[in-house]
Amino acid sequence: MITAIYPGTFDPITNGHIDIAVRSARLFHKVVIGVFDFPKKDLLFSLEERVALAREAVEQHKNISVEPYTELTVDFARKCGAQVLVRGLRVSGDFEFEFAMAMMNKRLDPELEMVCLMASPNFQFLSSSILKEVARLNGDISDFVPDHIARALMDKHYPGLRRQ
Repeated sequence: MITAIYPGTFDPITNGHIDIAVRSARLFHKVVIGVFDFPKKDLLFSLEERVALAREAVEQHKNISVEPYTELTVDFARKCGAQVLVRGLRVSGDFEFEFAMAMMNKRLDPELEMVCLMASPNFQFLSSSILKEVARLNGDISDFVPDHIARALMDKHYPGLRRQ
């Protein structure tokens, strides 16, 4: 039985992230979405919020779970019993970053394999950063996230605004 982790910040999880997780769940027996606590970037959502949003987004997929983590990704993989680390690639710039991370992770844990899945064409441009900016400017994000995440983004940017 092969377990994979899919680590990231997920601030918030998008349909692109969900697509990678679901496709991974068809390849591996179990996929654990690891929500990292201390990225070196500004976060809109707390760790608890990001975990809750991600859990709701994948709740219908029985072999996908969501867990927070604070340690090195390779240590989180060991804790989960994972043999594989999954990453999504959108554009060529992603490859360079992911390659460097893969080499470091391989030095830290030679047994952990990395699998990269190409983003689906309709999500290749999508990032949480772009999504948050569109939401901040009150743009339509309904094609890019599940409804509960769109509501959470709007609540962060426009608290108290009554929506239908």
